[in-house]
Amino acid sequence: MNSKSTLARIDYNAPFTLTFCLACIAVFAVGALTGGAILKGIFSVDAGSGFHNALSYPRLFLHVLGHANLDHLTSNLVFLLLLGPRLEESYGVTRLVIVSIITAVVTGLIMMVFFNGHLLGASGIVFAMIILSSFAKARSGSIPLTFILIAVIFLGSELYHAFQGHTEIAHFAHVAGGVIGGISGFYMTRR
Repeated sequence: MNSKSTLARIDYNAPFTLTFCLACIAVFAVGALTGGAILKGIFSVDAGSGFHNALSYPRLFLHVLGHANLDHLTSNLVFLLLLGPRLEESYGVTRLVIVSIITAVVTGLIMMVFFNGHLLGASGIVFAMIILSSFAKARSGSIPLTFILIAVIFLGSELYHAFQGHTEIAHFAHVAGGVIGGISGFYMTRR
């Protein structure tokens, strides 16, 4: 009789992506338990806080973990879980973490300097991953047609919506994330 188990083991196949998603879920749960107070206090960038507020600096990194509602969270998680494992495999965990940190800080700084209101969520990172994924199998010295099409469709759509009026969506974060993803893709493909 064979003593090997027929059950498949669960593989933590994308450490950064899975850990990031679990952190987003934990922050969302704590946010729900605190009536959103922790989201406003720690996990969002508030344009009015300025650089004199000591909490502004960790918020530049942490705002990507906060999400306004369940729809916001689940839409970002779906893209993160879809794109993240492939990107970790193609570029490595360290590079994906660096791209995500740069995206978080840049979108947070843009919010603090140029806009009113507050920013939270991983949408900038999602758009960086969307654009970066178009470079996953690119050859050095080439520009993938998928990059061009994604840039035109997604970034064009975001720019269009950004100029249509005031919404609750921070389209600038999507555009900034896409630009960072594109620059990262060009840089990593050349190397």
